[in-house]
Amino acid sequence: MSELHRAELHDDERRAAVAAAKAGDEAGFVELIERHRRALQLHCYRMLGNFEESEDMVQETLLRAWRKRASFEGRSSLRGWLYRIATNACLDALRQRPRQVVRHEAITAGDAAAGAPAEIPWLQPYPDQLLEEAVSAELQPDDAVVARETVELAFLVAIQHLPPSQRATLILRDVLGWSAKETASLLETSVASANSALQRARTTMHDQLPPQRTEWTAPAPTEHERALLQRYIDAHERADSQAVIEMLHEQARFTMPPEPTLYDGRDAVAAFFRDAFGEGAPGDFRLVPTYANRQLAAANYVRAPGDTEYRALSLDVLRFEDGRIAEITTFESKLFPAFGLAPSL
Repeated sequence: MSELHRAELHDDERRAAVAAAKAGDEAGFVELIERHRRALQLHCYRMLGNFEESEDMVQETLLRAWRKRASFEGRSSLRGWLYRIATNACLDALRQRPRQVVRHEAITAGDAAAGAPAEIPWLQPYPDQLLEEAVSAELQPDDAVVARETVELAFLVAIQHLPPSQRATLILRDVLGWSAKETASLLETSVASANSALQRARTTMHDQLPPQRTEWTAPAPTEHERALLQRYIDAHERADSQAVIEMLHEQARFTMPPEPTLYDGRDAVAAFFRDAFGEGAPGDFRLVPTYANRQLAAANYVRAPGDTEYRALSLDVLRFEDGRIAEITTFESKLFPAFGLAPSL
């Protein structure tokens, strides 16, 4: 779609929204707003780091938009107006429910880990199919690339370390491409303060991202990494801990939000898998490949002794480094429906 055509559509949408609002046409107004639901949810997800709460915040945004419809005069785009409302809704939620990261309880094969990274207990994964829905109809090609790359788990973990206002500033400026003036207006601050907040946020992000990363952009999975995922799946279904261990990076880490435990280093992760596939194993595993946060992932199902079905257990999201598995983040199975995953096999 050309920029001219897209601009014309935005103008038509803006006029239609104004007309619907003035006429009190709730159904028509909501229909226009609904087109932006997925993009707004992705925005709220970045702000909050939690998929379920992002859905709640989108609903809150839609309610606020209808209540404030008289304030939308059509001078700005409907999309920009909605992002302002969504950002403020998230900031209000963060003020009401302040969160603090906690330190991991690091488990290593040797001495206790020094400087173990912080845990984000509220972190949840984001389904890739919803990410594509969010960016495909909303953004220009270059913006869509940024939108996809800034949803990787490393980015989500890093951004949760920022104070809410810095978090909003970084997302508005570096992800959505807002100007300093627009950002300052939303946050009710000066342009100089908004620029200062952006610089502080960028510095923190650089410090919080994995050491080998200078930016938060993430490349698409390679064929080698896809092959590693299949090996990972096969090893689980054979209960072959050694096969998993052979794929691990020397600095591999394994976490299970919201649990604060961190298995730090290849030996510690290896010990975990030996136990997981040993005498205390919950049953037979079957894994289904999927995607979360633009990363390769595997949905875990387990068939307990005497059961006839494989039941949903967890979701493993993998990060690779130097052709090996560098990080495994395991989430609860309650978000399987959002990923289009069955509760049992």
